[in-house]
Amino acid sequence: MAVNQLEDVIQRWRTIDEKDFTLEDRELFLNASRTCIAQGDSAQLLDFIKEESNRHLVRSMGSGLLPPLVNEVLRKDQSPAHCQAILIQLIQICDVKELLDILHQQVEDTDPDAIADSIIVLMPHIQSVLLRMRESKASGLACALDCLQKQISKLPVPYSHKQEQEDKYGLCRCCNAILTFVQPFVQEVKNRELKSNNQDMKLRAALLKFCMESLREPLLQAQLDKEVNTTDNSPLLNFATEIMAIITVIQEPMPKLLFYHSLRGKEDTIVLEKGACHPNESRACMAYLLFVQRIAMEVFPAVFNPVFVLQCNMEYINLLLSRKDESWILKGLDLNVKSLERVTDNSLPVELLELKPFHEVPQNLIKIMTDCPIQHLRGRSLVVFQLFIEKLNGEAKHRLFRRTMKTSHHAGVESIIIKNIKNQAELSRKSGNKDGWFEGTWLVTLLKDTIILPQGHETDLLHGMDRVMESLNLLRYLLIREREISTGIWTDLCHTANSYTKILRVCLSMSKSYYGTELQKLREDKKIKAKEFKEASGKRSVQSMIVKTEMLGSMPREAQDKVLQCALVTYDLMESLVVHIEEIIEESQK
Repeated sequence: MAVNQLEDVIQRWRTIDEKDFTLEDRELFLNASRTCIAQGDSAQLLDFIKEESNRHLVRSMGSGLLPPLVNEVLRKDQSPAHCQAILIQLIQICDVKELLDILHQQVEDTDPDAIADSIIVLMPHIQSVLLRMRESKASGLACALDCLQKQISKLPVPYSHKQEQEDKYGLCRCCNAILTFVQPFVQEVKNRELKSNNQDMKLRAALLKFCMESLREPLLQAQLDKEVNTTDNSPLLNFATEIMAIITVIQEPMPKLLFYHSLRGKEDTIVLEKGACHPNESRACMAYLLFVQRIAMEVFPAVFNPVFVLQCNMEYINLLLSRKDESWILKGLDLNVKSLERVTDNSLPVELLELKPFHEVPQNLIKIMTDCPIQHLRGRSLVVFQLFIEKLNGEAKHRLFRRTMKTSHHAGVESIIIKNIKNQAELSRKSGNKDGWFEGTWLVTLLKDTIILPQGHETDLLHGMDRVMESLNLLRYLLIREREISTGIWTDLCHTANSYTKILRVCLSMSKSYYGTELQKLREDKKIKAKEFKEASGKRSVQSMIVKTEMLGSMPREAQDKVLQCALVTYDLMESLVVHIEEIIEESQK
């Protein structure tokens, strides 16, 4: 039996000093012990390991038993209580450095299909080894956390609350386990004032890096909205709350992390000198948790100017909106809203627009509005874009409108800008601000860049319908206003209106003629097809006629008919507005 073999081996070594053991001795011991484990004799093996007279043998050679013991513990078909007990004994006896290296290797070699189960088994043992360490505890903790987080990051992140509860791949269990894993080290920091020596700095740095990495993965990909997670049992939201609490405990000021990270101190250098990936992504998640979900907001100083907070957050907002992941975009939109809501209306100066994040965020919003395949994100981005506009002062709005009209190349976006110009002109009139950015010369300059047909006579009016209709409504409003209360821009306004409507009439004539002809052809073709079908109904099978119909085109004739009719109705609406504008000008010139 393997137990007898082990007893024979141990008897020969009891009188040998552990420094005299050879590699051959080690292999003999490990082979005999592994055989015990494989044959189910782990209870007897535990007795050998517990025996005080064998302690020097175990200390010298026992760490090699960790891999087979862990594998045995992970087996689902039995209760490996004795194997667990042996592991605990070995963790308390063997060399800590050797143990840590073997446990790290076990984590790295984890079966991809059993990541959660494996690291949950291994974490308590790694923790026990680290707690035995003294001088190298901080560096050991940093290595262990890095090793564990690399494996946890391979697990899919549940997005919905239902997926969190199911926890199919074990990510939520891992997050709870790793919080338990770090608690003794967090408590160590909490129970004593940190000294300025290198070991204390490294311990705090290891915990801070763990928190920042956790914010990036998995929390940046997770659904962390308290309004969605109405119950208190959202594991990932609880994990986020605990991570923010740890940052507070280790006495790392959040304003320094969020707003002044470019002015890093010595301790930050320790955190970021190795393997710190995408730190801005972690800070973006922190900003979201702080300002949107209000997690740890009670410890955040209330002395910061809202414009300064917005300016700092814009870097993170831009980062979040530039990605295609739904969870990132949602966090970016929500952070943008909360940051803007803190700012007084019409208070953001034009100088901010020239800063890179302020310049890029509107462009990213527009990109989401026009290109994102997810409808609720498109709608949400439109709301945020409008809020952004409302927070700008007059000069900043003026510049943003001109810039967007030149760069967007999207009729829907351009119609939003033109509608905003009309709204600003109305506000200027009500406030009596005749020298504002939407009155007088500044308004005329803006209209020259706005009230135009981008492709002249060849403009596709149906594609650009939104922009054309808003342009005509703006012209009509301004002409009526200028006729009632002269502000000195009547001549320029009439010149702009005449130039625009003249080209528009040509486009309307060409478009109405083309779509009218297409509609007539379609209806004539429909009559011909109906006649052919009637004549052929007795000669061909129904199936062959279905195939022939499908080959006519991807859009049914009824749908084509409706599209052409809608186009003609739209052109009639445009033409009626053109006529109204021309009448206003003619009546005023009599």
